[in-house]
Amino acid sequence: MALTPSAMLALDTPLPREALLQGLLPVSGPPLQHALRPGRPLLVLFLCPHCPFVKHVEAEIGRLQADWGERAAILAICSNSITTHPQDGPEGMAAQARCNGWRFPYLHDPSQSVARAFQAACTPDPFLFDAEGRLAYRGQLDPSRPGNGLPCDGRDVRAAMAALLEGSRPSAEQTPSIGCNIKWHPATGAAPAGDGA
Repeated sequence: MALTPSAMLALDTPLPREALLQGLLPVSGPPLQHALRPGRPLLVLFLCPHCPFVKHVEAEIGRLQADWGERAAILAICSNSITTHPQDGPEGMAAQARCNGWRFPYLHDPSQSVARAFQAACTPDPFLFDAEGRLAYRGQLDPSRPGNGLPCDGRDVRAAMAALLEGSRPSAEQTPSIGCNIKWHPATGAAPAGDGA
């Protein structure tokens, strides 16, 4: 299985709000506008139902949701091509959210325009924006990976969020996330269609 790192979008990049508002179809959770309310940090996660790296962190994402409550928002997006990976379509996404008790918006990106706006590369690919909508953290949730024996505790993204909630900036030393590549539509030629996962 080939591993793909996150592209590490430049820190302080503004939240691509227009792309979010135009390119996404709701699948589960509250309306998108709930997550985009101003004045609080926003964690945007590129996920999908089938990826083993996502399955590895599903429970921790639920814990983040519970621990942060209304102090921060979470928004999840699946951009995988359902031509090559039909299990990552809305039905699979809704089942994934239901199974994990996720109550945040989970949206489908059928044109993949939102993934391109974020320069998302893999699943999971987290992006944490501050209350002013500037990118403060991008990279791994924590150092754990399927099978490496490390605890999945979200320590990296938790530390970044704690800094924001305390009114400071996260450290700029950030480690890329690693996972399966986003499954681009075959016609685009943007990236290899699959990595076996």
